[in-house]
Amino acid sequence: MARLALTTLLAAGLFAACRPAGAEELRSYTVVGDAIPASLTGTKGDVARGRALIVERSSTCILCHSGPFPEQAFQGDLAPNLAGSGSRWSEGQLRLRLVDASHLNAATIMPSYYRVEGLVRVGTSWRGKPILSAEQIEDLVAYLTTLRN
Repeated sequence: MARLALTTLLAAGLFAACRPAGAEELRSYTVVGDAIPASLTGTKGDVARGRALIVERSSTCILCHSGPFPEQAFQGDLAPNLAGSGSRWSEGQLRLRLVDASHLNAATIMPSYYRVEGLVRVGTSWRGKPILSAEQIEDLVAYLTTLRN
């Protein structure tokens, strides 16, 4: 009985560490073609915070993507390499891919990081909450645009 309680407590703690961005009210945005041209926050993101988000496993980026992250031994190969992202896509195109990649490809396996409506198989504690905050999306965009090679 004590072991079950401890296991439940540990599982709850691990799940809590991976909680989504919080109960933030989603900010409105406009999709123009294949992009969201305007920043979700009205400001540029922070490049260093964006890189840190990509290489930490809780954001899930490098579970599927690889890139110029030599300190990360295990990188994904299910999705495009992030090297050269800033040469392949504009800020707005990157922003839409992060906010809701399914807008571009309904069959994508990439999560919608800033969408809450119309999703299926979402855990109870994640419902109604974006995976990333608007600020985190902008930080990722800021970093990815620096990847030119």
